[in-house]
Amino acid sequence: MQAWFDASWPVLVVILLLVINAAGVALVMCQLPGTWVILLSTTAYTWWSGQGVISVYTLAGLLLLAVVAELLELLSAAAGAARAGGTRRGAALALIGAVVGAIGGTLVVPILGTIAGACLGAGVGSYSGDRWAGRNPRQAALAGREAAKGRLWAALAKISIASVMWIVAAVALIW
Repeated sequence: MQAWFDASWPVLVVILLLVINAAGVALVMCQLPGTWVILLSTTAYTWWSGQGVISVYTLAGLLLLAVVAELLELLSAAAGAARAGGTRRGAALALIGAVVGAIGGTLVVPILGTIAGACLGAGVGSYSGDRWAGRNPRQAALAGREAAKGRLWAALAKISIASVMWIVAAVALIW
């Protein structure tokens, strides 16, 4: 029994890392920072294994992907509102609305509700901010729609980036 465990535990640890990284992708679907979970767990495994199983270049690539995903998520709703001529107040409230909407959507239906709530919150926030700044309802609605679309595309992009991170880590582990 001991010989089996000694030979099997490295494989079990790799499987555990793949599961943790898959959970990171699921966290991103819930609009949580799963890209950082993937990066930190893969880095911790590399440090723990002490064998240089995963290169520093792979870890740097994972870091770059995580940073890009976060920037996309942070700026998406504001950029969408600004693209439609929205105000700074509308852009700021789009960011706040996305967070509040994601939390509210999660309480209703996790994952799909989270994404839908973030998009709706970004749109409502942008609309509210633009109306508060004195824009007419039609202009504010256009900016709100663009903020919601920007938030949706950012969510889809971040899920895609997290999936790529999972694949990169898995290939680096198995290769």
